[in-house]
Amino acid sequence: MLNTKIIKFTSRLPFHSPWFIIIIFSVLGLIGILNHSMWRDELNPWLIVRDSESFGDLIANIRYEGHPVLWYFSLAILIRIVDNPIIMQIFHLAITVASVTLFCLYSPFNYQQKFLFSFGFFPFYEYLLISRNYAFSMLFVFAFCTLFSSRKITYAYLAILLGLLANSSAYGLLVSFSLSLTLLAEFCFDSEHRQQYFNQSKKYDLFLSIVIIAFSFILSIYIISPPTDSYLHGGLNNGWVMQLDIRHFLRSIGRIFGSYLLIIPQHKKWLDLIVCAIITLFIVILTLIKLSKKPVPFFFYIIGNCVIFAFTYLRFTGMPRHFGHFYLVMIAALWLGSYYQESTVLLNKFSIRPNSIIFIQKWHHIALMLIFCVQFGGGIYSFSRDLVVPFSASRETAQYIKKSGLDNEFIVASRDANMAPLSGYLNRKFYYPELQRMGSFTLFKKGRKDVEQAEILNQINSIFKNQDEQKKILLILNHQLTVNRNDLKISPLTDFQRGWVDSERYYLYWVDEA
Repeated sequence: MLNTKIIKFTSRLPFHSPWFIIIIFSVLGLIGILNHSMWRDELNPWLIVRDSESFGDLIANIRYEGHPVLWYFSLAILIRIVDNPIIMQIFHLAITVASVTLFCLYSPFNYQQKFLFSFGFFPFYEYLLISRNYAFSMLFVFAFCTLFSSRKITYAYLAILLGLLANSSAYGLLVSFSLSLTLLAEFCFDSEHRQQYFNQSKKYDLFLSIVIIAFSFILSIYIISPPTDSYLHGGLNNGWVMQLDIRHFLRSIGRIFGSYLLIIPQHKKWLDLIVCAIITLFIVILTLIKLSKKPVPFFFYIIGNCVIFAFTYLRFTGMPRHFGHFYLVMIAALWLGSYYQESTVLLNKFSIRPNSIIFIQKWHHIALMLIFCVQFGGGIYSFSRDLVVPFSASRETAQYIKKSGLDNEFIVASRDANMAPLSGYLNRKFYYPELQRMGSFTLFKKGRKDVEQAEILNQINSIFKNQDEQKKILLILNHQLTVNRNDLKISPLTDFQRGWVDSERYYLYWVDEA
């Protein structure tokens, strides 16, 4: 009966319906995410939540990660439902599907643009298949844009979304801060909006909204601030760049280019950096002129880009999941522009002729469609590649260990940071030479030390000497073993080298006393 209703419903859907995009996206997303082999950045948070001994211990461990609490708290709820990381993938899929649904149903873009965006690199791959906290950024930014008109009556809904966005990731905090400044600027300089708000809102609404945003920002900043004994904190191990470096400046602009057109210029080649910077500035200027008749979205686009760019230059150039927020800022700015009537305030101030705006808008449309097409190509390619080539060899390795009945053996695993996927899939702890004890997740802090293969074998030898009952050890490495010891008998078992992440290809050995 249910199947009949579903068939009748889908048969009535025209191909130009937003629901057609949503349904196809959901079906393909489910196939893709269940096929995806998770890697350390996905399963390390799961292990932190699973193996933290108390709530206080969980908070302390999160602070070494460089991320706010929202994703970890979500995992804590999920793990109480099903103690299997697959539920994390299903939850992540739900986040992305909800984001695409909001975009397709409520954004001002045309059907073609909605289709290209939905199956683009970030929604269809980076923020879909790889289960991390960054998908929250797309969800909360799009929810903010959807509910933006509610600010005429209450800021509470937007404040809650900004609070959630701020506690999703460090980049979510930057975007949330930019949106908050945008709301503040509009409130301060748009007297008509301010008067309309005061006439319709509750007396406590403004105060409550400010408290929500302030508390959320303070909480996020506190959690992502590293403890004193932290190192390699969230990958931010290069320190602050406080001097002017032209190459690094162009490299940072290249991250905006990468977020739009998915190509990261070679930082060692001046020509690549300069050409990409020119193209980026051209797109940014076109977008600014496009938004020049909408001062509030214009302000947000400038602030959002400047805040993220400052962090990119000063602290961390980042990976696609990070600088993809430049792309979200552009989408959000264009979306917010649909809520405003055209204004000539900025045009008059900069002496821009209305006729030139029409000409530039045509060029902006061409640039925007080029971006959407490139994103679409990148999304289809990356999604398809993940179906064919495992992202990590972790799942295949874990399946072999289970099928061979090796999951109850005493396992020594190194490097610990690359063993999180195996620990997550096998739902057990290993002996980590880096910690010299049993463990699952990795925190880069005092007490942990990277070790060479000779030291790993030395510790295995000590285990044999100190534990009389230990007759055989299963050794798992993420690089082929290149050293030996006369007092140990080491027999290669098998290896798993088929994976996109080269640091997560696994080599298994039996180790006995000689």
